Amino acid sequence: MRAVIQRVRHADVVVDGVTLGKIGQGLMILVCAMQGDGEAEAEKLAGRIAKLRIFKDEAGKMNRSVTDVGGACLVVSQFTLAADTSRGNRPGFSSAAAPELGKELYEHFSASLRGLGLPVETGEFGADMAVSLLNDGPITIWMDTADRA
Repeated sequence: MRAVIQRVRHADVVVDGVTLGKIGQGLMILVCAMQGDGEAEAEKLAGRIAKLRIFKDEAGKMNRSVTDVGGACLVVSQFTLAADTSRGNRPGFSSAAAPELGKELYEHFSASLRGLGLPVETGEFGADMAVSLLNDGPITIWMDTADRA
């Protein structure tokens, strides 16, 4: 699975004028299931993100996790993280998991974060979403559970 993680002061996701998820301090996580991914990859990614030390400690060093600071996560499905831009000007997305599996793994990833004790808000899989956030730092990290060519 792939994810883009942003340390935020606040974030929200809106679908058709309705706010589906809203957090204060924490992580905005854009996530994409790739072909070949399963529940193990979702759990691995959730565990890595929950422990990711990108929040400042008392000395101002990035040494605390979202769990350590009592933050929350806003998880939004983002199949475009599978973009292949190696040919031409139009990206291809064939390496993304099929929509049914993508939705299942997106939900499993979110549940895995909750299982680690994190408050989690989500968007709506497959919907046209409006995402707003105030990036803190800015801190933006890209993660992938597999080495891919």
